Amino acid sequence: MSQFVLSGCSTADLSAEHFAARDISIISFHYMLGGKQYVDDLGKSMPFEAFYQAMVDGAETSTSQVNAEEYEQYFEKFLREGKDVLHVCLSSGISGTFNSARLAGEALREKYPERKLYVLDSLAAASGFGLLLDKLADLRDAGMGIDEVAAWCEEHKLEVSHWFFSSDLTFFIKGGRISKTSGMLGQLLNICPLLNVSHEGKLIVREKVRTKKKVIRAMVDKMEELAQDGLDYADKVYMCHSMCHEDARAVADLVEARFPKMKGKVEINWIGTTIGSHTGPGTVALFFWGRKREN
Repeated sequence: MSQFVLSGCSTADLSAEHFAARDISIISFHYMLGGKQYVDDLGKSMPFEAFYQAMVDGAETSTSQVNAEEYEQYFEKFLREGKDVLHVCLSSGISGTFNSARLAGEALREKYPERKLYVLDSLAAASGFGLLLDKLADLRDAGMGIDEVAAWCEEHKLEVSHWFFSSDLTFFIKGGRISKTSGMLGQLLNICPLLNVSHEGKLIVREKVRTKKKVIRAMVDKMEELAQDGLDYADKVYMCHSMCHEDARAVADLVEARFPKMKGKVEINWIGTTIGSHTGPGTVALFFWGRKREN
């Protein structure tokens, strides 16, 4: 039995089995697909393959963050049971959900003054957010208390390195993340933009790489440049993808060959339905512990 409730959002993009095994509670975002509302429940109600195929077939998607009332109900069930809570949110640079959770936390602290309720901004996304939660679970299981784990999170969260590329710019253009002119030209020239998450938790295009083969190598080169201890990196590596497992596997194979001391094999997950609603199919992301993100 854990000392406190460690909690995150469905946008941490690990499997339901992973969260259960690590005793991490999850609150779900919502999304619309083809005019119907769904819960982002880690692929239970909508298999990921079906979700992305629907996007390919032209279904419109949109997402909605967890609101303050939902957070209040979610947190209160733990507080009512006499449990303290450490909740980590999807990056405030991507979503307003951190503000909703913060407002809920303020209201509940007045109602339950004897309990501890931390609401933290991960400044992370997808399985990078998941990598952070997994590390916090390690610290909790090693005996750290809620105050220590919260402090560690705030001090080290910017060490989670995120690198993404997309071989299909259709939904980046559609969502306005890339201009229509740049996107069409990029498609024509077979350009795969290499992006990362900044120190502000925002998704930023860093390089425009021509061909998928080159961007895969460029992504692994970034890990060699930035990973803690370089080629002697000895921690976990997570990846996620949106209906392009072969591309993710190609990156993972290079990572496993180049970083022989890493902890276990690369864990590959799906990009979930919330973030996937904006990326569409064709996106691959790599996450590891690296140099602290700075301006």
